Amino acid sequence: MIVAFSVTPLGVGEDVGEYVADAVRVVRESGLPNRTDAMFTSIEGEWDEVMDVVKRAVAAVEARAPRVSVVLKADIRPGVTDGMTSKVETVERHLSD
Repeated sequence: MIVAFSVTPLGVGEDVGEYVADAVRVVRESGLPNRTDAMFTSIEGEWDEVMDVVKRAVAAVEARAPRVSVVLKADIRPGVTDGMTSKVETVERHLSD
């Protein structure tokens, strides 16, 4: 499964990078395959382990912010591994044709 999610602290002002870094740190320390871009962090693994990491990432932000917004999208596809890489490779292959 791949989960793309964003965690946004609310009520802390406009500069939220420090808070977001707390969440991304949790994801990176999980050891699961992950990727962060300007809008989302994606993480890949089994349901329980991925959702545990998401929950802990949210908790890291929640510990410092009075309110937290979470956006989450999941691709649940049993038996697929390395989906984050293979999906992008497929698109790149089509773009190079």
